[in-house]
Amino acid sequence: MHILFISRYYYPDKAAAAVCVGETAKRLVHFGHQVTVLTTFPSYPTGVVSPEYRGRLRQIEFIDGVRVIRTWSYASANRGFFKRICSYLSFGCLAALIAQTALGAPDLIIVESPPLLNVIVAHLIAWRQHIPFIFWVADLWPEAAIQLGALRNPILIKLAQWLEWQTYQRAQLVWTVTEGMYAALIKRGLQPEKVFFLPNGVDTRRFHPIPQAEARKQLSWPELFTVLYAGTHGLTHGLGTLLDVAEKLREQSAIHFLLIGDGAEKATLMAQAQQRQLTNIHFLPPLSHEEIPLALAASDICLAHTRKLPLFESMLPMKMFEAMACGRPLLLALNGEACRVAVQEAGAAIHCEPENPEALVMGIAYLYTHPDVVARLSQNGRNYIQTHFDYDYLTARLHEQLQQLIAQTDC
Repeated sequence: MHILFISRYYYPDKAAAAVCVGETAKRLVHFGHQVTVLTTFPSYPTGVVSPEYRGRLRQIEFIDGVRVIRTWSYASANRGFFKRICSYLSFGCLAALIAQTALGAPDLIIVESPPLLNVIVAHLIAWRQHIPFIFWVADLWPEAAIQLGALRNPILIKLAQWLEWQTYQRAQLVWTVTEGMYAALIKRGLQPEKVFFLPNGVDTRRFHPIPQAEARKQLSWPELFTVLYAGTHGLTHGLGTLLDVAEKLREQSAIHFLLIGDGAEKATLMAQAQQRQLTNIHFLPPLSHEEIPLALAASDICLAHTRKLPLFESMLPMKMFEAMACGRPLLLALNGEACRVAVQEAGAAIHCEPENPEALVMGIAYLYTHPDVVARLSQNGRNYIQTHFDYDYLTARLHEQLQQLIAQTDC
């Protein structure tokens, strides 16, 4: 079939959504599907469009066999609520119009959220061409924005909740990436047969164990015990806690912290680290998805951390899968589903309470003094990911789901 993905982010954007959509889309091509992605020009997280994409209303290119249609939208850095909403709205309201003559005749739309305003494009195209769509829910928005305090205006909240629920109702299927989201939507009144759970995963061929000494030599990293956070520095991640941890461990000269990435909170974190004279924590710019495995391999501990909010108890962060696939031990500062998967089922992580500096210090100290535990966690994580979260396996399951959907539609 001809499948149209709608996503605000796509390669070469350094965003989790770009990776998840890209890894799935290119594998569906291998199953014989024609796959198109409708997106905008890459600018995440800086809001700066690279020179080769500037000054155009629309551009078509092919990446890994996937036809990518990029349309203009207002580019904004991943900070500042009003500008981001303007950026999301410009894509949501204009993409269907700008891409109209290039879309062809898709059989199915898969629209990814967040941002929720992506669904405006899906509604317009589905209505105009009478095409069913799947709503791919990677975050329960606007609930996430409400709990984080980013969305407070009661009128905007009502509008966002109305758009969210209308999309659930009109979608042929609702695809959730965690069991917690699946349960939450059933509890809210969606029919179980309309919702399916399929997690995000990782490319275990790209993300694989590399000898630490080799990785450090390539990156010119010092021989220090390295606690690595690689990902977005945003409101959801609570990375201010790491500054407290670094301060508590400032006398441990063999331990240092490395934060790789960008986001709305990075400038503030860097300023606070400098103000507190924390010489054991360093910030590096974001790496491409292809470069991340080397950084993970060079680390001693990989950290996944979020704010301590009920919302994140149904979260499975991609950085968790990537660290486990690379055979690195995980220090997991999340409660709920991620803890169940990584700690209880995989045996690949040590759990710490989120936003608790003392707990994180104890977890780091334990792994620093127990290399045998580090080795066991590393091997367990790699084995578990290969069996349960490899993208080849997950896309095969998605292909089966799509075949069932088309069969039902034909009937």
